[in-house]
Amino acid sequence: MKKLAAIYLPLVFCTAVAHAQTDPVITGWLFNTSGTTARYYITGNTTPQVDATLANVQQVRYSDNYVYVNATGVPSYVTGPYAIGTVAKALNNNYVIKLPRHPVAAPTPTAVGMGAIAVFINGTVAYAARDAATYMNMGQWHQNAVYFENLGFDCAHGHPGPMSADYHVHQNPSAYNVSAVPTSNICNVYLADGLYVPNSAAHGPLIGFASDGFPIYGAYGYTDPNDPSSPIKRMAPGYRLRSITSRTTLPDGTSATGPAFTDIITSPLVGSTPLPASLGAYEEDYEYVAGIGDLDEHNGRFCKTPEYPLGTYCYFATIDADRNPAFPYLIGKTYYGVAPASGPGSSFVRSTVSETVTTYTPTAVARMDVPVVSVSVFPNPVSDLLVVQCSVAGTADRHAILTDMTGRVVQQQTIPQGSTMCYFNVEILYAGTYMVTVTDGQNSTSSKVIIR
Repeated sequence: MKKLAAIYLPLVFCTAVAHAQTDPVITGWLFNTSGTTARYYITGNTTPQVDATLANVQQVRYSDNYVYVNATGVPSYVTGPYAIGTVAKALNNNYVIKLPRHPVAAPTPTAVGMGAIAVFINGTVAYAARDAATYMNMGQWHQNAVYFENLGFDCAHGHPGPMSADYHVHQNPSAYNVSAVPTSNICNVYLADGLYVPNSAAHGPLIGFASDGFPIYGAYGYTDPNDPSSPIKRMAPGYRLRSITSRTTLPDGTSATGPAFTDIITSPLVGSTPLPASLGAYEEDYEYVAGIGDLDEHNGRFCKTPEYPLGTYCYFATIDADRNPAFPYLIGKTYYGVAPASGPGSSFVRSTVSETVTTYTPTAVARMDVPVVSVSVFPNPVSDLLVVQCSVAGTADRHAILTDMTGRVVQQQTIPQGSTMCYFNVEILYAGTYMVTVTDGQNSTSSKVIIR
């Protein structure tokens, strides 16, 4: 397969009306209303395999104070393959995820622990920036999972646990190839997909909720947190790499013994691949400095959003100027709100329902509840595979239609709910000009493409 274009260029924008501030923690999920099942790559095969496991979210129930989300923990976008670990694909985790409907600020910040710390709107979970390993098992220098585990991530920045099936993401849940300078070449071989594509023309979509109940947004927000008419900007974290020449102190000034930057480390969690202990390899290589970014030490702020026009505290999935995930990626070292204990088997994702609840009935409509949905068609001109990618995953299936200039339909593809992309194999078509139309049944957008 030829290397595909790495830069996401929006072509057409469809404007929609924003939510009233109701209950996005009940209504904002990617409900599986069409029986969509999981898809995954196996090493050496670029054709997605179809699994019987239902994807995305199966059910949402709620009481006055809590929401319970039933999900398999497997997305509908294509996952895999994995270069590290013994698990070949993401499996059904039968999550029952419990979230507060009325989250509150914690009087004392709670440290973000291991295991699931947040859930995305497709029912997959997020982990913290660190993994479970520390330098020399001393508990001082915690490995940055995004650094040490990069080789084992699929195109959507995710992977299953090395000895389990809990597919999870430590960072912004979009594909590597949206970056100007990707940190992995896996999208050169396996077509890119993910939960959303960062779009500098729109406020980031609602992509999930932290275990404390506060929402998580994509990478862009309003310049003025209280003015939705202010310009859109990339939300910059308040963390930066420390200006250190040796690892002899932690960020709080505590003495600590760490690896030299020239040391080569073999991680006990990710196999035998040795990596240099460069600055940024460990969580303690970073420090929070108030005022250097848009976000606080939790990686969030109080602001108005399309789903919360009256305002709420929310986290952001931070990226750098090249669109690569930026530390602390999703949530800082502590939660803003009151959060349950984290870790494998925690009540956050392994809950039981012991109160009277109401089942929410979703409406199978496409995800046009964000201010801007854009569509990219690339490469253009094209000679083999033509990729069609939306900036936000749909809550219902979308359809991509390829026609010649007489209007004759030559190919059709489906973009499954919860996915952002599909592709056409155009090698068998005559050279010329064609039209690609993407529709959700209510709105549509068309773009010309040249086939060589």
